[in-house]
Formats: sequence, structure tokens, C-alpha cells
Amino acid sequence: MPAPGRARGVRQTLRAVLDLMRVGKPYGTLLLLWPSLWALTLASGGRPDWQLVAIFTVGAFLMRSAGCVINDIADRRIDPLVARTRTRPLADGRLSVATALVVFALLVGVSLLLILHLNRLTILLSGAGLGLAVLYPFTKRFVSVPQAFLGMAFGWGAFMAWAAVTREVALAPALLFAATIFWAIGYDTIYAIQDIDDDRKVGVNSSAILFGAAAWIWVIGCIAATCLLLGIAGWLHGAGAVWFASLTGVLAYGAWQGAQVRRGLDRARAFELFKAHVWVGAALLAALLVDLNPTGAA
Repeated sequence: MPAPGRARGVRQTLRAVLDLMRVGKPYGTLLLLWPSLWALTLASGGRPDWQLVAIFTVGAFLMRSAGCVINDIADRRIDPLVARTRTRPLADGRLSVATALVVFALLVGVSLLLILHLNRLTILLSGAGLGLAVLYPFTKRFVSVPQAFLGMAFGWGAFMAWAAVTREVALAPALLFAATIFWAIGYDTIYAIQDIDDDRKVGVNSSAILFGAAAWIWVIGCIAATCLLLGIAGWLHGAGAVWFASLTGVLAYGAWQGAQVRRGLDRARAFELFKAHVWVGAALLAALLVDLNPTGAA
């Protein structure tokens, strides 16, 4: 039987690993997941295979967690200087970089075992998805809008999901991919407002810094571009009134969020507006399911 002190140390390490993986903060996992589920739904005509849904849901959790690990390794010297991130496990010394790399390897390994259940094209596409997930955390050092790379990493699942159903790549997933890039720039600009002062001090880039006082216009414009691209993708594959009504609602909500940004946001409010996009993605998925499969047939 392990000594009490050792058992306590194991529990503390486990809690730190869970914090590293953001297990208690599912927003990123869901924002990563929605584009894949949109693609599965469109590709299947509103009747997604539930085994594929399960694979992509678990995969989204694993890859978002792996991305968080790499992010914290990349930012381990920056995070202690930022109010929001100074209590992360690598920043406050609860975990070592070596432990974090082991966690990353395990997450990627399990993801690989999961993806092997899919077809060859999807497996090949997953390599690029992993590359984007690893690259994104470093882009804030040399790209003015790292949120665009976040959108690429989150939107790549649309290609994979489409390929998992159809065994090909087509225009529709490319539109979903592009829409996710604009969507991520929109919602993550709001998110980045939380850190704008600290980011300036430590010398990292964000769209909130680049856009400055015009950030509200960019938020509205990016949400509008998202809706346009999603509308075209849905129209190409038979979506109708419910889908376009939902996109109209999202556009109106994006305009309202832009107005809030223009008035000025504190950190708490910026985070609340960012989190709301989890529900935007869920509402769009529900609209697509209803529109393409109104009878609910299997």
C-alpha cells in the first residue's frame, strides 16, 4: 500500500495533468468538434453514422488536449507573465516539460489508434491535422493574426469527416474549412481581448492587438463571412429554410457581439461572449440535422 505522502503526490500530479489537458474547460473541444460534425451531417445527407460521430467526438477531445499540452510547452516562459495563464501547470511548476511531452505522446498515440478505424484518405489527412495543431501555438510569435491558424487547426476536421463518409475531398468541406477560419478569427479576437495588455507587454501577437479599435468591425465581418461560406456549403447539398434562418440568426448575433466589443469589454465579459460561440456551433448543427432530415429517419 503506497504511503500517504506518495498517494497525495500522485493525486496532485493527476490533477495537474487534467489541468494541462483543460479537462474542466470543454469550450475548445466543442469548438473543434462542430466543424467535423457539420461535415459529417452534410456528407451523409442529414443521417450521420453514429460510430463516426463517436470517433470524431473522442478525437476532438484528444487532439484539443494534445494542442493544449503543446501550447503550454511553447508558452511555459510567457504564461507566468500573463494574469490569466500564470497558474497553468507548467507555468507554476506543478509539472515538468518531460511529463508534458509524455502526456502529449500518449494523447497522440491514442488518437492514432482511433483514426486507424477510418479509411486511408482520412488517415492521411490526419497527419496534416496534427501538424496544424502542433504549429498553431508557435504562430503568435511571428504571425499578426495567429487566430487564422487556430481556425485552420479547428477546421481541418471538416476535410477528415467528409473523407470518412465519401472517401474523397470536395468543395463543401473546403467551404466549411474556410468558414471555420473566419469563425475562429471572430470569436478568438473576442477571447484575446482578455489578454491584450499582457500580450503587448510580453511581445506576442493577436488579432485583438492588430485590429485595435476596429476589432468590432472585424468581428462582424468575420461572422458574416462565416455565414456566407456555410450558406453556400449548405445550399450545394440541399439545405433549406431552417439552415438559412439559423445563419440569419447567427449573423444578427454576430452584429450584436460586435456592438458589445465596440462599447468595450472587461475580461469576464469577453470570456462570456467567447463561450457563447459553443452554442452557436451547436445551434447550427441542430439546424442542419433538422433541415436535411426533417422526419428524423435513421
